[in-house]
Amino acid sequence: MTALFSEFKLKDVVLRNRIAIPPMCQYSAQDGYTTQWHESHYAGMARGGAGLVIVEATAVSPEGRITPGCTGLWEDGQIGGMANIARAIKAAGAVPGIQIGHAGRKASARRPWDGDDHIPDGEKDAWQTLAPSAIAFGANLPKVPKAMSIDDIQRVKADFVATAKRALAAGFEWLELHFAHGYLAQSFFSPQANQRTDQYGGSAENRGRFLLETLAAVREVWPENLPLTARFGVVEFDGNDEQHLAESIALVKAFKAAGLDMLNVSMGFSTTQGNVPWGPAFMVPVAEKVGHETGLPVATGWCLDDAKTVETVLNEGKIDLAMIGRAHLANPHYPVQMASELGIEKPAQFVLPVQYGYWLSRYAGPGKGSAQ
Repeated sequence: MTALFSEFKLKDVVLRNRIAIPPMCQYSAQDGYTTQWHESHYAGMARGGAGLVIVEATAVSPEGRITPGCTGLWEDGQIGGMANIARAIKAAGAVPGIQIGHAGRKASARRPWDGDDHIPDGEKDAWQTLAPSAIAFGANLPKVPKAMSIDDIQRVKADFVATAKRALAAGFEWLELHFAHGYLAQSFFSPQANQRTDQYGGSAENRGRFLLETLAAVREVWPENLPLTARFGVVEFDGNDEQHLAESIALVKAFKAAGLDMLNVSMGFSTTQGNVPWGPAFMVPVAEKVGHETGLPVATGWCLDDAKTVETVLNEGKIDLAMIGRAHLANPHYPVQMASELGIEKPAQFVLPVQYGYWLSRYAGPGKGSAQ
């Protein structure tokens, strides 16, 4: 058996393979409520053969949405639609996961295909953004956020807790906290975004306090037998990576002590000054270092979709799960292609539901030979 298609167990959850579909925003919700698009999209992703499907970044409050089209779980009425999605993912053989988060100063933006910029104040659908400090992200997101009061901080932490409870009620078995990509949690940890002088700013320990307290609070309500994970930007690629990575690893060790089960290693995206070294599997060495120094299982993605490369890094123990996103958008049955490239016999029958796999593994049609 290949490493890629071996099972992975975390707490009481068993994934059928090491392929995970990471959160990919669809920007197709209505007032935070899922639509038919989401139900068909996630069911299709799960039928393709991945072991884990994580539903897109889901806001813990209305102001926590990235765009007006983002999903939410800030009220009980939103549980039903999410429950349909979780059931569809599980029925297709994958584990249903969900990522919850707050967009912070990057919120109140247009959908990417509508401009991907801040909605001007006073315009329909715009709202006040929040951040640790009143500092705009810049570039196409120039809106100056409101600096959060202590009451704001306590409310948002409570929003995470309430959303985690709703995610559990909806049937999700894997929870990921969004602590990356310049959104609220990441901006608390970022010295570029956080210039507070109270207990939530200054030292790395103080800048990590919001993240650690939020994690600990969610851990209290999320069942111990189910995985609690986080996506966290451990580097910014802004020239200060050695210090940033050291501070991030120290915080991740504290995450582990507070009950984190796995880390999805990513980038910060907290500054416009980052210079990301895009290339095949470029985040794997970073993820390997984090995993080695913290003792946590790790996942990563970003240009990690070549079957033989993924097989190699899994075999060598550099990561535990491969987050493969864009390739699944291009081909929802991408695991079949990966199985074929790894030499697995009749890959369609091995990976897909019998309703697809039987026919695709048998014949292309009368007189046309094998589909394989």
